[in-house]
Amino acid sequence: MTIAIDCQNLTKTYDSDGQKVMALTGVNLAIHQAELMMLVGPSGCGKTTLISIIAGILDQDEGHCWIYGQDVNKLASRDRLKFRAQNIGFVFQAYNLLPALNAAENVAVPLIINGMKRSQAERKAVELLAQVGLAERYRSLPAQLSGGQQQRVAIARALVHEPRLIVCDEPTSALDHQNGQLIMQLLKQVALQNNRALIIVTHDARIFSFADRIAHMDDGRITDIEATVLKHPD
Repeated sequence: MTIAIDCQNLTKTYDSDGQKVMALTGVNLAIHQAELMMLVGPSGCGKTTLISIIAGILDQDEGHCWIYGQDVNKLASRDRLKFRAQNIGFVFQAYNLLPALNAAENVAVPLIINGMKRSQAERKAVELLAQVGLAERYRSLPAQLSGGQQQRVAIARALVHEPRLIVCDEPTSALDHQNGQLIMQLLKQVALQNNRALIIVTHDARIFSFADRIAHMDDGRITDIEATVLKHPD
């Protein structure tokens, strides 16, 4: 299988009240094309730090992370932003929706950044909102949506520009079982299309069966990687 993401010996240290805190300690992780990888482990073990480095949001202190053969850390700031805009979709745990834009406008943002006309971008956004069960709410502002609905808008925004890598931080945390299963079925389908790769940080055991592999983290390290035995039915 072709490797999409290749992390080697990643380290990351934070300063906390004058103390050095090791968030990542020599992390090695490879994720294949058409694979859905989940990252699990206790809070504070380094999961969000790791996916933020993979997505090019944070810089590692040491080590390398190649995304489809590109070492994003070595790109100039403008080139990094362009690479992320074209190749990476990120679902933030806090949603990060723009409050003055309605649902369709929020979802359309990555397309507009990549040069698509606004009207065309919003039409595509409305189509994707229908896939996540929000066909009737595309004109709603974030403040008019529940937490679960905002989460689905954020997921649609991460998928709309058809990125090769999709990174999700707790994508089902605010969703009930039915909508959580709907979103995971969509994400799984996306992972199998055009050899994309997905990495999902989660504490939600209800969705573990959607993973191809599960990487366990603790104290800034990958402690184990297991292939899932129970596969969710298509």
